[in-house]
Amino acid sequence: MVSRVDRGALADWFWTIDRFFLGIFILLLGIGFMLSFAASPAVATRIGLEPFHFVKRHAAFLIPAIAVMIGISFLTPRQVRRTAVIILVVSLAMMLFALFFGVEVKGSRRWVNLASLSIQPSEFMKPAFVVVCAWLFAEHARQPEIPGNLFAIILFGIVASLLVAQPDLGQTILTSAVWAGMFFMAGMPWLWIFVLGGMGVGGLFSAYYVFPHVALRIDKFLTGEGDTFQVDTAREAIVRGDWFGVGPGEGIVKRIIPDAHTDFIFSVAAEEFGIIFCMALVFIFAVLVLRGLSHAYREKNDFNRFAVAGLVLQIGIQSIINVGVNLQLLPAKGMTLPLISYGGSSMIAICVTAGFILALTRHRPEKRMQERSLFRVTHGIPAE
Repeated sequence: MVSRVDRGALADWFWTIDRFFLGIFILLLGIGFMLSFAASPAVATRIGLEPFHFVKRHAAFLIPAIAVMIGISFLTPRQVRRTAVIILVVSLAMMLFALFFGVEVKGSRRWVNLASLSIQPSEFMKPAFVVVCAWLFAEHARQPEIPGNLFAIILFGIVASLLVAQPDLGQTILTSAVWAGMFFMAGMPWLWIFVLGGMGVGGLFSAYYVFPHVALRIDKFLTGEGDTFQVDTAREAIVRGDWFGVGPGEGIVKRIIPDAHTDFIFSVAAEEFGIIFCMALVFIFAVLVLRGLSHAYREKNDFNRFAVAGLVLQIGIQSIINVGVNLQLLPAKGMTLPLISYGGSSMIAICVTAGFILALTRHRPEKRMQERSLFRVTHGIPAE
């Protein structure tokens, strides 16, 4: 146990970290590892691999992911900004590289092979993009003569263009929604709300007519015609699980759906552990988002407020998309369930997001005292 009188870096981290947030992140990672035992052996066997191939890889990625999360949580807000800038620049460069030299999977170029690892740069771009935009919005709020909002708009245009070029419309929608939410919190003028809202609607219509696979998925969702095997099977598995599930290892959806351990792991959980278990899982994500927004509401520092809100929104909206697809409430879209689904890039990247949240929500009483002293000096209030 770390003593309160200890003034080392570890003790300072232990007594200033938001242990509720840390507990939620560790809990979700643990649930994800448990579900990998339920979902992935059948997938591995079906494609000719050793049954626990994906379980072992999940465990192998879990260790560096937790290390990344804990390591980033030691950073100060200034170090978080600098780290985010570096990650963003590298990620954008790799996304551009992937368009020309990346691995093509199902018609999209999103992956870059480094040695024996396949990396999806857009996953690492997302948390860094949120932090950098939060910094730009905060700088404009602090000094209106700084064109922070304009730079954030330009940066969003670059990111959205690269995502559309891959193409990855799901990540484009996710990134756009989070960015718009942060811009709204930063005091977006009504004119911009109408302009950007119109552009968003126009972009969706354009995607429908420009990308055949987008039109096909939307048509399937609206009409129920065509190949809807995966989403129909996922929904049937949820219904079959009823309230308490058919039991660990007894589900059949994981033997049928190719992406049972990634995009449709929620359906596997519902079939084997029941609807109540899935309701509890959704509740955990809801608590995570609401606690983050509550912290952002109380935060006095604009950068911390915008960044924490944007990061928890990113986790929340991605969770909604994944669960919505499994419940057939949204058109089919390959998107992992944060901290739960199998995937090296997505797991480590979401732990970068978690690390940023932990770093920005740490209790820093000395900083608050400095801010109060500066406030008194600025407004001519005598010291206590």
